[in-house]
Amino acid sequence: MAQHWDLGLATSPIWRLRRIDDYPIEVLISIALVMGTYAFASSLGASGPIAVPVAGLIIGNKGPRDAMSDLTQRYLFGYWTLVDEILNSTLFLLIGLEVLVLRFEFSLTLLAIVLLPIVFLARLAATGIPVKLLERWLEFVPGAIAVLTWGRLRGGISIALALSLPEGPEKPLILTAT
Repeated sequence: MAQHWDLGLATSPIWRLRRIDDYPIEVLISIALVMGTYAFASSLGASGPIAVPVAGLIIGNKGPRDAMSDLTQRYLFGYWTLVDEILNSTLFLLIGLEVLVLRFEFSLTLLAIVLLPIVFLARLAATGIPVKLLERWLEFVPGAIAVLTWGRLRGGISIALALSLPEGPEKPLILTAT
């Protein structure tokens, strides 16, 4: 008789975390998950900066409910909150240094005025269309599209990506627009 293996649950990080109740080990597992997810996504030619938050969302949403003690949650979320603060501080320090070398060009003002409504409409479409499609299965609070359109990300990722561009004639324009 063939043996049936449930590869979905038995190999998931949540299942593994459920078997461990030692917060230092669980914090180390979360660090390994970040590094492994990034390396795996990169080896597939996918985006590591997108894959890591997805893995974090899975662990952050299911882990506390299904696999983590209160003590583990306190240490794990405290650790990642500290890492987030350090990385955000570093990012905004780099932004400040970059602003010192950027020159304001009045000719780009018209470009900014034209791009603002385009960016707003793109945000509206990127959030409004999926919300409207998902309303068949999920319930959204009134005003969800407006909050998602105006809120979005704080811009740290887009600025970090713009700062990572190689030097070239287009880099200052992209940094200014970002």
